Order: sequence, then C-alpha cells, then structure tokens
Amino acid sequence: MYFSRTLEKELARRFFGGRVIIVTGPRQVGKTTTIFKLLEETGEEIKFFNGDDPVDRRLLTDINTSRLKELFHGHRFAFVDEVQRIPGFSITAKIISDRLKGVQLILSGSSAFEIGQLMQEPLTGRKWVYKLLPVSWEEYQNHVGLVESEKMLETRLVFGMYPEVIANPDDREDVLLELTESYLFKDVLMFEGIRKPELINKLLKAIAWQIGSKVSYRELAETTKSDSKTVERYIDILEKAGVIFRLPSFSRNHRNELKKSQKIYFVDNGVRNAVIGDLDDVSVRNDKGQLWENFLLSERLKQVVYHRKGAKMYFWRTRQKQEIDYIEEWKKKLYAFEFKWNVRKSVKIPTTFSKTYTADEKIIDRDNFRDFVLPEKK
Repeated sequence: MYFSRTLEKELARRFFGGRVIIVTGPRQVGKTTTIFKLLEETGEEIKFFNGDDPVDRRLLTDINTSRLKELFHGHRFAFVDEVQRIPGFSITAKIISDRLKGVQLILSGSSAFEIGQLMQEPLTGRKWVYKLLPVSWEEYQNHVGLVESEKMLETRLVFGMYPEVIANPDDREDVLLELTESYLFKDVLMFEGIRKPELINKLLKAIAWQIGSKVSYRELAETTKSDSKTVERYIDILEKAGVIFRLPSFSRNHRNELKKSQKIYFVDNGVRNAVIGDLDDVSVRNDKGQLWENFLLSERLKQVVYHRKGAKMYFWRTRQKQEIDYIEEWKKKLYAFEFKWNVRKSVKIPTTFSKTYTADEKIIDRDNFRDFVLPEKK
C-alpha cells in the first residue's frame, strides 16, 4: 500500500534547480519509498547508493572529482539513502553540486544527529531540506476516502499513522511494537554518549503519562531516578530522532503568564501507546483526552511542516492555571484552540486571554476536527 505524500510535488519541482535535495525524518515514515516513486516516474535510470551497505560507503568515502564523474557518468539522478552513515559526505555532496551540474543529487537519512551536519557547511546555499513524518490525516483521507477515514479515527488514535502499521491491519500490534523497539529507537540507542538505554524507556513512559501537562525536568528526573541535565539531554535526543516534539509556552511578558514552561507530545500516537503497553480500544480507556490532544497536535505539526512553514506552535497558561491547549502564530496573527473529545462537554477560551490578545478562537471536537488537521481550502 502506497500513500501519496504531500511533499511529492514540492520535491519534484526542485529537480534540477541547482541544489542538493535532502529528505530527513524518523525511520520507517516512507522517505526511501517516496523518493524512489518520484524517480521512477522520471523514466530515467537512477544511480543509487545505500549508506548502510559497506561497499557503497567505501565507494563514496574520500572520493575525488574525477572518480565521481566516472561513477555518475550517464546518470542524471543520484540517490544516496542513509547518507549519515557515509563519513565526510558533505564535502562529496558539495563537489557533486559544484562540479557535476547535470546530476541531481538526492539524499535521505533517518538520523537527525549526523545528517544535521549536512545542513551546515559546506552545503550552505546548495541545498533544499525537507522533513517527512508519519502519514498525515490529509494523506490518509485522500487515500481511503472520507467515509472510511471517519470509521477508522478511533483506530488511528490507538495505532497511529506509520505507513506499515496502516498497511497491515491484521498484524498492526506486532508491526507497531517491532517498529517502536527495533527501528524507531535505533537512532537513539546508537547515538554516541547514550549509556543508559533503560533510562530512555523510563523517560518515555513518564512523558507518555504527562501528555497535556506542563513538563518539569526536575520532576522527570525524580521519577526516573536521574538528574535534570541528563533528562534534558535525552529529551533533546528523542526530539531529534523524531520520537517526540516540544511545545513551548506562549507569552508576551504579562506578569501572570508562564514564560519558560513546555509540554511534550509524541510524533505518533501509536508509538506513545506502545511505550506504555496499552493498545486497547478507545472505548475502554481512561486516557481518551490525552490520545485526542496528542493526535490533534501531531497532525497539526505535519500541517505546519508541509503547508504553514514559518508558523510557530505554543500552548498558553497562567499562574492561576488558566490554560489554552494550542496557540499558533502565523503571518502576524494569533489562533487559539481548545480541544475536547466529548462534544457535549462545555469548553471555552479563558476570558483573560481574550481580553489580553486579539486572536481567532475555536473549540476543536470530534465533529469539526478536520478543520484543524487538514489544510485550509484555497
């Protein structure tokens, strides 16, 4: 099962635009599949290298210009997957970009730790960087249709949006657990300096139960029997690996607002539920509100990445514990959203916020959530 991805048109538009194309994102979100599909549609022969292959690594390590010309002769497209595994490839990419003008170089990688090096020197001004995440609701609904997506909403709240999980409904539990344990944390556990993999698991479980609550590194350190600096470092690593993302607090320096607080969400609901070992149906769960909030914000993250570049994501809270689930700042305008799973539950935007700020305000529930997770109609 292949899901057409929102980024496809944008990536194809960049072909032969004079820059290297870099696609990043967590493992198993479909980076390689998406790139191969686009390249196959060109009808041209592709020069492909896999950074996980020791022979390919050797071929592309410490290679000079003349050898590169031999290697890519007769090919207009070159695709290097898991590029972070090839030592010093940023220099090689610069040579290809500068000297082999007829070659469109495409790079992909799962590790934000190492591939981040490619986004700096020496590729400054020579690259387009894109991020691919698990299947978005937009992509899912386009694939299965409005009616089927509506029927499967609660399933997606539990099992998430990873392509392989969606494509294997009969084995979804096994696929999700394998993905979480064997693939997703691979970048984390292989990262230099990780000495306590058991702490990663404890930390993720603690975060999973705090969805929707502001996070304290000190409290997480106490819960995991660690220290605040280690907790902060590991959270940074988990975010770079595409497991979680942080939401900072919104403030314009009003005295009663929390200014340095943050919340933490999982990039995918299924991973969150696999971490806590609960894949039960939504109807029998006590964490419906957390599932709903995490789903909505992870989907909004995808929309911001794909459609609303430059939008800033926040939550809002005062010392008196007045709170708004989500604040978005985009094109100099503020948007305030409150979430509720139960459409009968009364929820409203705090009057303190409404009196202080000029913002578009909206309650997002089960009936109107598509307004929030799908791009605006043009």
